[in-house]
Amino acid sequence: MTTATIQIEPYVAEYIRGKFFDTEYGAVHFPRSLDIYVTIYDLMERRPKSAGVDRGNLTFCLPDRRDANNKGGKSPETYNWFSCDSVKILERRMKVMMWAELHDTLDEAKHLRGIPFLESVYVFMRRYALQSISEDALLKNYQRWRDAQRRTLKRGYKKGGSKGRK
Repeated sequence: MTTATIQIEPYVAEYIRGKFFDTEYGAVHFPRSLDIYVTIYDLMERRPKSAGVDRGNLTFCLPDRRDANNKGGKSPETYNWFSCDSVKILERRMKVMMWAELHDTLDEAKHLRGIPFLESVYVFMRRYALQSISEDALLKNYQRWRDAQRRTLKRGYKKGGSKGRK
């Protein structure tokens, strides 16, 4: 199995490793059923001669979909490089995956089981061995998302406070 290494934000790399690391391959291995698998395949490029050794904090197995294509497809041995723009796309997709799971986990824990948000955040961090981001940052992200999704109208305040009342 051919692998690639990219540099992304540390907490995203920790989440992806915690969720998809496969000891058989010694790297992250995405299931074929996920959209990220196809995205990686689409973004794989032929390695330029000037490209050096891959460096980064996330090593993952490259998809081998040659059997799914009519004309042979992309060989991971040849197409095993990602441009800066491709890395940004992958990082964005992985972040969305992480935040969506966090938001879903917190909503489900609070509203179906009555577990406090902070406790759920702690469990989420332990499950994926997150160390590069704080509980407060995860909780704040959830609160911002919740406010953007659920609040349609914020209360307006008039200038002057209670002056003018009799």
